Amino acid sequence: MKLNKKIQAYNLQEILIVLVIIGILLLLALPNLMPLISKTRSIEAQTQLTHIHNSQTTYRYMYSKYSMDFNDIDFEAPTTVKEEGKANYTYEILNATNNSFKARATAITDFDGDGIFNVWEIDEKGSPKQTIKD
Repeated sequence: MKLNKKIQAYNLQEILIVLVIIGILLLLALPNLMPLISKTRSIEAQTQLTHIHNSQTTYRYMYSKYSMDFNDIDFEAPTTVKEEGKANYTYEILNATNNSFKARATAITDFDGDGIFNVWEIDEKGSPKQTIKD
């Protein structure tokens, strides 16, 4: 005795229609999500700049001056996406004297495709500021 059982499944047309609807919804939602994506990526820069500030403050307590060298303050910049890492920013110390310093984080990726790269800076006061908004 042969049993002919049919398995309930979706056909190809039904699956394609669902995929097209999901694609249309994504196209409608993506422009609204771009500022949120850019904002979450900028948190990386703010966190790393705060770490640089804390390291610079510790260095100043020990040597009565700020440093121009990341090695002196024991800061290792994270590997960027261009170097097959995860970081979206490069970091540099612009100036450092006995009483002040300024460090900068520059985006290596144009988050919203407008040709402007995001830039954040921090100084001895310790509050990261966005100088160029992407």
